[in-house]
Amino acid sequence: MSTLWNKGTQASSYVDEFTVAGDRELDNRLALYDVKGSLAHIQMLQSIGLLGADELEILTKALNDILDEIKEGKFAVEADVEDIHSQVELLLTRRVGDVGKKIHSGRSRNDQVLLDVKLFLRDELLQTRDEVLELFTLLQSLSEKHKDVLMPGYTHMQMAMPSSFGLWFGAYAEALVDDMHMLKGAYKVVNQNPLGSAAGYGNSFPLDREMTTRLLDFPQMNWNSVAAQLSRGKSEKAVASAIGCVALTLNKFASDCCMYMCPNYGFIHFPDNLTTGSSIMPHKKNPDVWEIMRGQCNRIMSAENQIAMLCGNLPHGYHRCSQLLKDILFPALELMHKCLFMAKYMLEHIQINERILEEDPKGIYDYLFTVEEVNRRTLAGMPFRDAYKSVGIEVNDGRFHYDKTGLKHTHAGSISNLCNDKIAAKMADAARFREL
Repeated sequence: MSTLWNKGTQASSYVDEFTVAGDRELDNRLALYDVKGSLAHIQMLQSIGLLGADELEILTKALNDILDEIKEGKFAVEADVEDIHSQVELLLTRRVGDVGKKIHSGRSRNDQVLLDVKLFLRDELLQTRDEVLELFTLLQSLSEKHKDVLMPGYTHMQMAMPSSFGLWFGAYAEALVDDMHMLKGAYKVVNQNPLGSAAGYGNSFPLDREMTTRLLDFPQMNWNSVAAQLSRGKSEKAVASAIGCVALTLNKFASDCCMYMCPNYGFIHFPDNLTTGSSIMPHKKNPDVWEIMRGQCNRIMSAENQIAMLCGNLPHGYHRCSQLLKDILFPALELMHKCLFMAKYMLEHIQINERILEEDPKGIYDYLFTVEEVNRRTLAGMPFRDAYKSVGIEVNDGRFHYDKTGLKHTHAGSISNLCNDKIAAKMADAARFREL
C-alpha cells in the first residue's frame, strides 16, 4: 500500500483492511479540498523559501490539472493507496518527479485532514443554509396563501383550540429560523484555519499561517496548535448538532403530515403519484415519503450522540479513531440534503381541505371554541373561573354550541396576525453566514 508514513516496512494486509476499509470512498469527497489546501500551502512554502519559483509553477500546474480531473469526475483514491493525501502526493511525484515530494514540508496529515474536513464542512453548511432558506420561503408562501383557512389545533393529541393553515405552515417556517442560528454557529466553529498546526505542536519551519488563512478565505485561524487538533471532533459535533436541529423540525412536520393525511383527519392530501399503496388493501394511500423522512431524520439526530461517544475520554492530540468521524457525519449530511429536497418537493404539491370546520355535521369541532366562549363571557363581566365552570358544565351536559364564523385573534403571532414579515426579517439576519 502507498502511504505517506512508509519507512520500508509494510503493514499487514489485515491491518490495512481494518484501519482503512471504506475510508477511501469517503476521502473522495475531500479530494477537491485537499488539492485547494495544497495549492495554498505551496504558495506559502515558496514565500518562505522552501520552494523555488520554478518549483511552485510546476506544482501549481500539476495540482490544477488534478483539480480539473476531480471536477470532471475522473479522480479516485486507488485501491492500494491509503488516503486522499497519499493519492494526491503520489500523482504529483508520478507527473513531476522529486519536486512532488516537497509538498508535504511543514505539515502533517493531521492538519491536512483537519483542513480538508473544515473546508468540506464549510461548503456543506452553506449548501444546507440555502436549502433551508428555500424550504422556509415555501412555508411562508403557503402560510400567506392559506392564512384564512381554519383547522383544529391539538394538545395531548386531543382537540384543543382553533388554529389555521397559516399558523401551521408559519410555525415551521419560524422553527427553521432557530435551526439557521444553529447552522450559523456551526459555521463559525468550522470556519477557522488549522493549517500549520502540523501534528498538533507546530513546526520549526517559519510557516506563514496568516498567508494560508487569507488564501483559503478563512476569517481567522485556530491560533494555538494544540487547540487546532482539539477542534477535530468538536467541529463535526457542532455540525451534527446543527443538522440535528433541522432534522427535528422536519421530523415533527413529517409526523404532522402523516397524521393529517389519515382519513380520520382528512386535513391534507397529495397527488396519487406522491403516495404509495398496499399490496392487499386497494383503497390505501400511504404517506411513505413522510414516514421515511421521519425515520431518516431520527438517524440524522443520532449522529451527534455517535460523535460524542467516539470522541469522549480521549486525551488531546490526534487519535486514529477520529477517522471514523467521516463515516458518521458524511452520510448524515447526505441524508439531510435529501430530506430537505423531498420536504420542499412534497410541499410544492400539497392540497389542503379548506372546509374542515364547515363540514362537521356532528359538531365535533364545536369544542375547539370553548375558550372563545369563556373569553366572551369574561369580557362581558363574568369572573374567569365562573365562566370556565359554566362552559365546562355545558360541555359535560352536551349543551355547548358555538358560532364558528367571525373568529378573530389579533395579538402578535395569532391566527389573524401571523407576523410573517417579522419572521422573514429574523431569518434574513440568521442566514448571513459570510459576515462572520
